[in-house]
Amino acid sequence: MKQGTSLLITALLATIAVPALANTDLTVYTAFEPEQLAELKNAFERQHRDINIKWVRDSTGVITARLLAEKNQPKADVVWGLAATSLMQLDQQQMLAGYAPKGLDKLDSRFRDDKAQPHWIGLDAFFSAICFNTVEAEKQGIPAPTHWSDLTKPIYKGKVIMPNPTSSGTGFLSVAGWLQTMGEQQGWQFMNKLHQNIDRYTHSGSAPCKLAASGETVIGISFDFPAASLKAKGAPIEVIFPSEGSGWDMEAAAIIKGTKKLDAARQLLDFAATEQANTLYNKSFAVVAIPQVAKTRAGYPTDINSQMIKNDFAWAARERNNILTQWASSFNGKSEAKQ
Repeated sequence: MKQGTSLLITALLATIAVPALANTDLTVYTAFEPEQLAELKNAFERQHRDINIKWVRDSTGVITARLLAEKNQPKADVVWGLAATSLMQLDQQQMLAGYAPKGLDKLDSRFRDDKAQPHWIGLDAFFSAICFNTVEAEKQGIPAPTHWSDLTKPIYKGKVIMPNPTSSGTGFLSVAGWLQTMGEQQGWQFMNKLHQNIDRYTHSGSAPCKLAASGETVIGISFDFPAASLKAKGAPIEVIFPSEGSGWDMEAAAIIKGTKKLDAARQLLDFAATEQANTLYNKSFAVVAIPQVAKTRAGYPTDINSQMIKNDFAWAARERNNILTQWASSFNGKSEAKQ
């Protein structure tokens, strides 16, 4: 009897002495669209009930600038859903931790860092598109453009809105795409002419398409996700993929070097590379890192890869600051005020 009581007391003391394991709050910086966040968070947390994702969400340029400003005192543990060119810039500053997530070999080679121990992985691709309001265009007698160069014609004066590349990843991929396909000299000449027709530059990549969908502008230079999504919801827009091709970037993920929550961060990177996660990305984007997961999406070219220009990501990351400095000095006068 005494022995049984002693064992019971010992068991009770052990229960008191060992508290329940606390959940890990993982700070995740992202530029995913707001409507994607809940589903991605829920899918991960259902598999990892001891980890809570704490999102910090803003546009690509803002998140990139914030991460760089926090270089010496990082506040993020993981980046999940930021342009690969931004992550490459962080990597140049030695801010990313190397990690090869499970399933890395399933990813398209374009969506993998080429280091022996990768510092980032790609998730999906997003690329430039034109949102063209057909109702407003008909009222005003404005034809649909088919080439980027069409947007410099006088008939489009004041009818075009595009994202500011200093704050928007969509804006930057458009500018970088023009410089690569047209050549740097002709690319800047094109942007000078385009600027004459620009109504204003927004700080959001999806805003120009939303403004076109609402009829506030005829043409919004944006990216494929809001374009296809708004059209599917019945907005009076035609989604135009210019014949010269589209600049593009990858949304990507990486671990911030020095995180004290490395195990949880690695588990998130593992999930980010899974077929389940790629299926969720494919709800918003036609091109994802695991090709066999991607399902054809309405409104896209049959051969979507032919629309995506041959992209030199290393060049874009290396030249990013120079490009943005030159762009801002030339065109920032038409930018919306930052809120």
